[in-house]
Amino acid sequence: MDKGPPVENWLNLDEIEDVATKTVSRKAWGYYYSASDDKISKNRNTEAFRSIQLRPKVFIDCTKCDLSTNLLGNPVSIPIYVCPAAMARLGHPAGEAGIAEACRSFGALQIISNSASMTPEQIVADATEDQSFGWQLYVQSDRTKSEKMLARISKLKAIKFIALTLDSPVSGKREDDQRHGNVNNTMTESSSEGPFEHSESNAIKPENQTEDQVFAGMDPSLTWTEALAWLAKHTTLPIVLKGIQTHEDAYIAMKHGPQVKGIILSNHGGRSLDTAPPAVHTLLEIRKYCPEVFENLEVWIDGGIKRGTDVVKALCLGARGVGIGRAALWGLGAGGVDGVKRTLEILSEETKTCMRLLGVGHVKDLEPQHVSQHTTSPHTWQARYADTDGSTLARLTQGSLNKKYTMDHLVLSVMKHTASQSCEGVKQELCPDGCQGRCKRRTSERDSEKP
Repeated sequence: MDKGPPVENWLNLDEIEDVATKTVSRKAWGYYYSASDDKISKNRNTEAFRSIQLRPKVFIDCTKCDLSTNLLGNPVSIPIYVCPAAMARLGHPAGEAGIAEACRSFGALQIISNSASMTPEQIVADATEDQSFGWQLYVQSDRTKSEKMLARISKLKAIKFIALTLDSPVSGKREDDQRHGNVNNTMTESSSEGPFEHSESNAIKPENQTEDQVFAGMDPSLTWTEALAWLAKHTTLPIVLKGIQTHEDAYIAMKHGPQVKGIILSNHGGRSLDTAPPAVHTLLEIRKYCPEVFENLEVWIDGGIKRGTDVVKALCLGARGVGIGRAALWGLGAGGVDGVKRTLEILSEETKTCMRLLGVGHVKDLEPQHVSQHTTSPHTWQARYADTDGSTLARLTQGSLNKKYTMDHLVLSVMKHTASQSCEGVKQELCPDGCQGRCKRRTSERDSEKP
């Protein structure tokens, strides 16, 4: 099978995905590539970054560039982390342990999927003293299963925090999974103790569950107060809430400190609710309506990261960490451990190049001033297009989109027109279950088969 050029000749993440597409099985490709419904959120995750412009400064010494930072107090060499990407052994036998090896080489953090195809013990077995992991938690209706896993995770010193995933109480409709053999029927995206359930040995024992069985085990009744109180009884590890998609929820998460230490802005890679907003737009919402969140929580982001410029834009807007999910799986599928290393190398080098061209020598010095306000400010957009009102917005949402109104302008106008349902309402009427129903915080490329 033609695997394309040698690993060292791969130039960008799209090339790596192309190689992986020709290398992995049809089931693996369907599982990794798939997204919900029409893949609108998946595609917009990347498009949103493209619509943001950078503002380079000149006459600045950019001889050196330092990407080091810390995530939840854990030192890392790069602000890029690997998201909880499930079923890595579908793409390569090295699996999640192979991704961990690559992360170790670059000083990157990795969040282990609740649905990993290897045990957490296997994945962290060769971790160095300074290597950091998180562990993803899907809460089960049978809480004893989740409690057993939390107890098990607490014994692994390399795992520094729990990433409680909230954006997928049920499965999105992922047609590529179904079209290519419905991989969830064999190696499941399990929400219980994973494919390694009831096993702490080195044996990997995938369960044979149907998709209905997988998601039947997930608890869809989680609320802010009940779930976090339950979690506090079973772990002392810091909590990061994964799947925040509105600034209102970011604000409420802040009110649940110090137990909640951070949030991950994510729409699950477009795999859950299609047409949910790109994470970078949620980042913009937070910066606009409740910037105090950045002072009280670490804000991380994932979804659609393809270039170092994407990483830099997220950092400029306040993100502390920038996650990749599919990119790590494509790297693994294309070239094993070396493929993941090449993925991290490309992103790291692109990030450094971008920062130096911006005139910034350290990630801590990246600020909103380095991003063009013409593409991030709702007020600027209002000034440029003063005729925009509710009726114009309605026409735009109905598809009367011309060259003057880009996708980013449309999203930001929506942010403007829903500003009344913002954090002010949350601040005034914060209820124990997240003010649901009280502050009105909720706003109302077809793909061909794998070659």
